[in-house]
Amino acid sequence: MARIYIDADSLPERHRSIVLRRIVGKTHSAWFVADRSLKDVERAIEEDKRLRRAPFRDTLTREEARKIGSEIHMIVVESGADSADDEIVRIAEAPALAITHDIPLAARLLEKGLVVIDDRGGRYEEGSIRERLSERSNNKVFREMGLFDLPSKRFDERTIQRFAAAFDHSIIELDKNNIPK
Repeated sequence: MARIYIDADSLPERHRSIVLRRIVGKTHSAWFVADRSLKDVERAIEEDKRLRRAPFRDTLTREEARKIGSEIHMIVVESGADSADDEIVRIAEAPALAITHDIPLAARLLEKGLVVIDDRGGRYEEGSIRERLSERSNNKVFREMGLFDLPSKRFDERTIQRFAAAFDHSIIELDKNNIPK
């Protein structure tokens, strides 16, 4: 069973819906961490509970069935710089998948041994994360000096498909590598 940690503060709703569709009712555990409750995640938690309880509807009492919870979790942290990031790092355990476009958070999670993908379908690698951190730092200095500010690329259909494919590939890889031998 793969564990998934999502930096949900910055993950667009369309991306969250891709993740949620693939995990509701499945054996994967997911932690969405944000500084606010996300209605789409809350609805998915209720749907996940319903699907997990359904096979036991005729064999368990209503009270016993209600003890069956969801494997999807919504963690709401206090607002503040890096509060969601710090919580993800605190709870994350390898082997697992993390989703974030925050490069410093990705570096921290890579150090813990997690597979980390971004919201555009890219995969962070230990060999290149230092370079990405350096680029980020340089770009911040240039922005502060007023020299330039690179606009973010919009999420087009191809980008969303790349994210979905990277997510699917990462989950399959984690599941395959963590089968007891």
